[in-house]
Amino acid sequence: MRITLTVIGLTGVLLVAACSGGKHASRITSARNAAVLSQRADSLFFAAQRSKMLGDYHTAVTQYSDYLRLNKQNATPYYEMARLQMELQNPASSLNFARQAVALDSQNHWMLVTLADAYAVNEKYDSAAIVFNKLIQQYPDNEDYIYNKAILLAKANKPASALAVLNQLEEKVGVVEEIVYQKQRLLLRLSLVEDAAAEVKKLIDKNPDEVKYYILLAEIYDANDMEAEATKVYQQALTKDPDNPRALIALSSFAKKHNDSKSYWANLSKAFANPYYSIDEKVAFVYPYLQMMTVDSGKIDEGLKLTALIIKAHPKDAKAYALRGDMFSQADQLDSAEESYKKALQLDDSRFSVWYQLMWIYSRKNDPAALLTLSNTVTNRFPKEFMGYYFKGVANFLLQQYPSAIGSLNTALDIGNGEKRFMGDIYSLLGDAYHATGQHHQSDSSYESALRLRPKDALIMNNYSYYLSLRGENLDRAEEMSRESLQLEPDSPTYMDTYAWILFRQEKFKEAKEWIEKALEYPDAQKNPNVLEHYGDILYNLKEVTKAVEYWQKAKDKGASSNDLARKIAEKRYIQ
Repeated sequence: MRITLTVIGLTGVLLVAACSGGKHASRITSARNAAVLSQRADSLFFAAQRSKMLGDYHTAVTQYSDYLRLNKQNATPYYEMARLQMELQNPASSLNFARQAVALDSQNHWMLVTLADAYAVNEKYDSAAIVFNKLIQQYPDNEDYIYNKAILLAKANKPASALAVLNQLEEKVGVVEEIVYQKQRLLLRLSLVEDAAAEVKKLIDKNPDEVKYYILLAEIYDANDMEAEATKVYQQALTKDPDNPRALIALSSFAKKHNDSKSYWANLSKAFANPYYSIDEKVAFVYPYLQMMTVDSGKIDEGLKLTALIIKAHPKDAKAYALRGDMFSQADQLDSAEESYKKALQLDDSRFSVWYQLMWIYSRKNDPAALLTLSNTVTNRFPKEFMGYYFKGVANFLLQQYPSAIGSLNTALDIGNGEKRFMGDIYSLLGDAYHATGQHHQSDSSYESALRLRPKDALIMNNYSYYLSLRGENLDRAEEMSRESLQLEPDSPTYMDTYAWILFRQEKFKEAKEWIEKALEYPDAQKNPNVLEHYGDILYNLKEVTKAVEYWQKAKDKGASSNDLARKIAEKRYIQ
């Protein structure tokens, strides 16, 4: 019994010992696992920090997310994620992370500032202002927090509250330019013009030689129809800076309003002669003249005079010559426009817009050889600009180099970055080029594409319908398009001739005669050999043979060169 008991007792002791050893080992394993997870989390955190510093924000977001799966109680990665989501323009996600960061560490000013920023990028300006108010309570001497609160209240459309905060800030720091600027804007929003002016006057009193404060004050008066007050302050500005362009231009506009031409030009010319006045502002001032010139021819001389002053003040700036080229182009002074654009390109050949304008000039001057040379240069320098290939297509078409025109125009389409209106031009010209090479299926397809882009373009409908009539194909469709083109432009003798010719091809000879005689009421049509020959064809089919031969002869005298015209005259019969 004793042995048995001893054995049993020993066994119990061994079992107890074994159990005790297992719990100890489990604690060791658990501790080791925690250490491994902590090490893994730290590794992810520092990897995320490195990715962020290298600018690889997407990788950093992934690494921070992996960290947060291991440790959700650290505010810092939430803060970092909030900043990264702002950089990646994910405002809602940024706000979510910022809120979590503050929930974990509500006293950390960096967390609070990030929360305010996240509210702001989500346009929750009221909430952002509340966060800055909490920061001000923690850091009452921080001027930036007070200023930011005011700006956010202003964005929240609470100008009175924003103004009160700025007044508190001004009591702390005194008269400061940026605070005054913000206050006068808020006062103007509240329609307190005199109060806004008084704020700017504080800056003038503090810095009486600073001209920009006078200009700001004058502009406040000017914007609120207080011309007398504005004039007085602009004149004060000129006593400090006699060449100040803003004051001079403002006074010139007042003079123009009162029909004082002498003062208008004196002040304006002096402003534009100032080389320190930004050329960009001068260009912005003059550019509306380009639109006004179409309704008021007197603006041409004014615009050219101003561009001459700009060139005199900025003789080495390509923008001055480009603007003058635009003026000449708008005035149809094409040779002068060409000269100005070339000068602009000599100074700066990097601006495609100037090359484009020069190509447009050659196109308008009907100089296809020069246009082809120039467009070859442009397509080499700007291979991704489809308009270079379009103008190359135009030049080749005018030079009757139709396969080259087709190649250039298709390249323009392949680039595919054009506006609809330009794509319509390309398809339309492509239709002409395919027609000239007898590729009628491609021609029709191009015209259909052009009409899908510009379904109400009279010129496209006229040309397409005329080509169909020449081939005697799909005449009902041709008649419909031609009739619609006339509805859009009822006074076009060219479209009348097309419609008459389609009716002729449909053997509606009387109607055809009516329409072509309407066309011949226009002097241009009376000089057009094609119209005259068409009239002769129609007359012959109405049995008016003598008169038909007369118009065939007139067509020949005007330069008509159709293959069968001479036979028509000689044989006194219509030849299709």
